[in-house]
Amino acid sequence: MNILILQGSPRAKGNTAWMAEEYKVAAEAAGHNVTICNVGHKHIAGCLACEYCHGKGNGACIQKDDMQELYPLMAEAEVLVLAAPIYYFTLCAQIQAAIQRMYCVNAPAKVKKMALLVSSYSPGVYDGATAEFRDICNYWHAENMGAVTAKIDEQKTDATKQKIVELVGKL
Repeated sequence: MNILILQGSPRAKGNTAWMAEEYKVAAEAAGHNVTICNVGHKHIAGCLACEYCHGKGNGACIQKDDMQELYPLMAEAEVLVLAAPIYYFTLCAQIQAAIQRMYCVNAPAKVKKMALLVSSYSPGVYDGATAEFRDICNYWHAENMGAVTAKIDEQKTDATKQKIVELVGKL
């Protein structure tokens, strides 16, 4: 399967990046093609609500930024993994921008399954992110394979790595 991981942390060696890389390693070991796109380092503006995409744009966004790199990857992805740090009770802004810019195509055509990887310093801050993730899965008619969360004392541990491997096992 073609798997796309949108990694939203600006920290290249941070906890969320580690989770995304562990998912990639496990999925590749299982024979899948995996691409990690670090949207935390991309310049992706928010949707302008201009409706160009649903008129003259014929499904293409009027904005020409780093999202142009993501559209072809999203079009080919069969599995989408969102890897996001939780800074303030929901998915980080970098992931939000990429997801909301999919408005121009409504939903990625081939995505049939989705997973969520989230890390935070604090426990008990995942409800907003997991609810949003669930709603995106429902709207895109994608199977919600589940989430792995890692608070400060669970980050970069063998136990969290095992949870990620188990999540990959649901492919």
